[in-house]
Amino acid sequence: MSFRVVRASKFRHVYGQVFKHDKCYDGIRVTKNAHDSPFCSVNTKFLAVVVEAGGGGAFLVVPLDKPGRVDVNAPKVTGHKGPVLDIQWNPFNENMIASASDDCYVKCWVIPDGGITDNMSDSAVDLLGHQRRVGVLAWHPTAENVLASAGYDYLLLIWNVAKGEIMQRIECHTDTIYCMSWSFNGQLLATTSKDKKIRVLDPREGVVRHEGAGHAGSKASRIVFTKDNRLVTTGFSRMSERQYAIWDSTKLDKPVKLEMIDTSSGVLFPYYDVSTNMLYLAGKGDGNIRYFELTQERPYCHYLSEFKSSAPQRGIGVLPKRAVNIGSCEVTRLFKLQVKGLVEPISFVVPRKSELFQVDLFPPCPGDKPSMGAEEWWEGANKPPINISLRDGFKPSEQKEFAAPVKKAVEEVDSGAPKNERELRKAYYELKDENKRLQERLSSQEIKIRQLESELRSLQS
Repeated sequence: MSFRVVRASKFRHVYGQVFKHDKCYDGIRVTKNAHDSPFCSVNTKFLAVVVEAGGGGAFLVVPLDKPGRVDVNAPKVTGHKGPVLDIQWNPFNENMIASASDDCYVKCWVIPDGGITDNMSDSAVDLLGHQRRVGVLAWHPTAENVLASAGYDYLLLIWNVAKGEIMQRIECHTDTIYCMSWSFNGQLLATTSKDKKIRVLDPREGVVRHEGAGHAGSKASRIVFTKDNRLVTTGFSRMSERQYAIWDSTKLDKPVKLEMIDTSSGVLFPYYDVSTNMLYLAGKGDGNIRYFELTQERPYCHYLSEFKSSAPQRGIGVLPKRAVNIGSCEVTRLFKLQVKGLVEPISFVVPRKSELFQVDLFPPCPGDKPSMGAEEWWEGANKPPINISLRDGFKPSEQKEFAAPVKKAVEEVDSGAPKNERELRKAYYELKDENKRLQERLSSQEIKIRQLESELRSLQS
């Protein structure tokens, strides 16, 4: 008699539940930019979404406690001169958000409690160090006001936002950086790139600690660090099959697990929950969200289930773990951006009959206090996040007001260097035309030289 052994897991029956329509956010003109970014960021107070805007870039900030239809003329953050490509909330300041744009700037904004009442164009901090558009942002998980940015100039910059200064310039990449992720304590930084390589960097020394070949496909690849210093990547095979892989961050010669998923064309965005060790994979243009449980033993990753929907997603945002509804055993809440302008919260719930606090589902999770300052981290300190208990719910800590540094006069990094794709294309064609003119001039001069040589020979004879 044969029987199948079912693996025991408290997350085996997790299911996704969509909020009712009156608890969703409707009427948002989500951006149509082709950049591979989630275009959404969520914290305990606000939902931020990159939106369509004429004459520059903009994103919308909506208080989480004000769902419903968003006015078409709702105020936006409109300080960028080019399309906004990425936005990220500061994990230790619920009112600060960083944005990266096609105009080569990284800007930090302070949003007042209750949201903005008029278009905001004056940022708190302007960070100019990239020569081409900036596509990826990542805040440090334990140090206050430390931000990493990656641009299409192949540069990775580490910023001290409180001072508005560059702490480190990392120039080890040879092609576009697709994604980056800090380690659990912020000691290391992992990246994926268009050159199909995975790199684990020491961000303070600015050197590559480990490097290896990643996914073989030519499309974008994403990466996240897990709490046990493993890496999870998503990408494509040479046959354009979507796949995920798990790596030992100290041995990148081959993955410890590689799994094919399907043959869809959308980039897979991975989201890792450090408290439950669950991994969520949401594909761009997909209607479903797959979720897995990671373990330290083989096969390292176990498929749990998937949330299915007929509406494709444009992007995904993740609510911080400290803000989930512990009363309903909600372990994760994702915000799904639909093409038609609806932002749909999806609650992932573990079915439990008891109404008591579930200690096994909600272990201590990272809170809203930094473990150290930017200077202490830069001097070599490594500290884990400060965890908080959710037994009595999340109580925000008192946050000191951000003291914005004095803005310096804008100094162009290199006034002659192209700043975006349009300027680069224009410069290319100008050089091509100039090269053609020089070749024509050279040809005419060669003809003239031959004529003069012929006349000289006739005179000598």
